[in-house]
Amino acid sequence: MIIDLLIHHPEALGTVLQKTPTWVWGLLAGLLALGGSQLVARSASLTRVAVMPVAMTLFSVYGLVSAFGSSGQVLGALAAWMAAAAVVATLTLALWPTPPTGTLYLAASRSFHIPGSPLPLLLILGIFLTKYLVGIEMAMQPTLVHDATFDLEIAALYGVFNGLFIARSARLWCLARAPRAVATASDHAAA
Repeated sequence: MIIDLLIHHPEALGTVLQKTPTWVWGLLAGLLALGGSQLVARSASLTRVAVMPVAMTLFSVYGLVSAFGSSGQVLGALAAWMAAAAVVATLTLALWPTPPTGTLYLAASRSFHIPGSPLPLLLILGIFLTKYLVGIEMAMQPTLVHDATFDLEIAALYGVFNGLFIARSARLWCLARAPRAVATASDHAAA
């Protein structure tokens, strides 16, 4: 509905943006900064590589519960979300089992050297935009909360994003556990 509204009444975009709470823009700025930091090569600890998928998972669950919690269909939505996340993570790991070229695990500091990538930024924006657009759709059509198809589609979309985050972190954790892939600080300096 939102896309149809914006195509036929583009002037409505101003109203939608004006009615968006200010804190949403602050959240978007923070998420853009977080995603933007992933565009450049950096070092990250074992713990830090787990934080992003956990945080985005919690944001997705919050999105599902806040949108569909009152519908009585939240358990089905959560099941669809988990199934989609598991399938996408499994397929991603099967198709791309190793981290990107240039990724190193530094055993001495228990940290990774990770090349920059736009993927985290795109996934973060995907989750944010899903939550934002679902909020708009639900404000415009409150009956969508009872539309099982809509609920499951949105849950599956969140699951796709989370599955990609999970696969990304799983590859890094596997790199840390693989003795042949562990680099020393001197190896990193030479690279």
